Amino acid sequence: MATDTFWSDVDRHLVRYAGPGSFTGEIIDRAEGSFVYTEDGRRILDFTSGQMSAILGHGHPEIVATVRQQTAKLDHLFSGMLSRPVVDLARRLAETLPDPLEKALLLTTGAESNEAAIRMAKLVTGKHEIVSFARSWHGMTQAAANATYSAGRKGYGPAAPGNFAIPVPSGPEWQHQLDLAFDLIDAQSVGSLAACIVEPILSSGGILVPPPGYFVALQRKCRERGMLLILDEAQTGLCRTGTWYAFEHEGVVPDILTLSKTLGAGLPLAAVLTSAEIEQEAHERGFLFFTTHVSDPLPAAVGNTVLDILTRDRLDERARQLGSLLHTGLTQIAHRHDVVGEIRGRGLLAGLELAGGPDTDKLGARVTQRCLELGLHMNIVQLPGMGGVFRIAPPLTATEHEIALGLSILDEAIGDVARA
Repeated sequence: MATDTFWSDVDRHLVRYAGPGSFTGEIIDRAEGSFVYTEDGRRILDFTSGQMSAILGHGHPEIVATVRQQTAKLDHLFSGMLSRPVVDLARRLAETLPDPLEKALLLTTGAESNEAAIRMAKLVTGKHEIVSFARSWHGMTQAAANATYSAGRKGYGPAAPGNFAIPVPSGPEWQHQLDLAFDLIDAQSVGSLAACIVEPILSSGGILVPPPGYFVALQRKCRERGMLLILDEAQTGLCRTGTWYAFEHEGVVPDILTLSKTLGAGLPLAAVLTSAEIEQEAHERGFLFFTTHVSDPLPAAVGNTVLDILTRDRLDERARQLGSLLHTGLTQIAHRHDVVGEIRGRGLLAGLELAGGPDTDKLGARVTQRCLELGLHMNIVQLPGMGGVFRIAPPLTATEHEIALGLSILDEAIGDVARA
């Protein structure tokens, strides 16, 4: 098919699902390791791990082998049937987690896992009100979308009643902010607060890391009100931040944990993990989350291989080492360019904020385009009231040379655009 025909078909037949500039203007033909390759032969370094998911890079040979073997043997079942890969993955996930998290529900996407977690929390508590961060992203399905505030709320009619936003903590006054936020929630609540769902590091919110002590205080607020704490580790789970789970940095254990993206290393796999006590209460109350691909053996087999590789290759340590290299390089870029503001994040999840004043949107778009021209794929978050923030999340399998290459291209792109 000719290139012009391809893009004509895009315009004619594809729904644009991500707003203006939905699609990168390249035809991607294949991917391998830390790179994707265009149909015309260009090599592009992938600094977002696909959709923040391909933590083992693209086409990892062990993942490929698992898919081939499992597809030939057993790929999909009736949702009430069980297979060894599913039970093995549930047990192995529990073994990576502190008590009392030991019960797993295996699903497909992050939105689906958050949907199930919120549904479980409402059933177990007998309440319906949900609290989340004002710059959150938990998915585009019903309950997940109602708990998402960073984008996607305008034009779709009223959200479900009982959803409340609290500000993202900032500065030394975060405890006062949290107290005031829950004073306002208490004033608005009808006495039915079920759960608080938050990301340990807000990714779509601009790679925002709450200050030390915040999650302990937040969990205390939840306990005082009989709420469950749900942590959404779609992007931070499974070694990306330098520990197996980001909540390990925070001194808390959630009542419910959701995983997705990184669990399947690019394939659709998600999980909800909770305690035996909560699962038992949900079961006794008739918990129902029956989906087409719940407990499918093929993605579960992939999840087991992901755990094999993470453990064997000590990729939590690798994320800390490469993360230090990445953050040092980003800090040096910030020192060289006045248009670069704060550097944020942890491990191999980093944010570089642009400080271009009223022209930040244009600046971010131009830097993104220039990076692509130079062979680097980047993703920028644009939120009202804050600068554009590049979300940087290379694969945990990236080499030091690839991290250095990405930093070099980003440095060059920012310099080119700033001079222009």
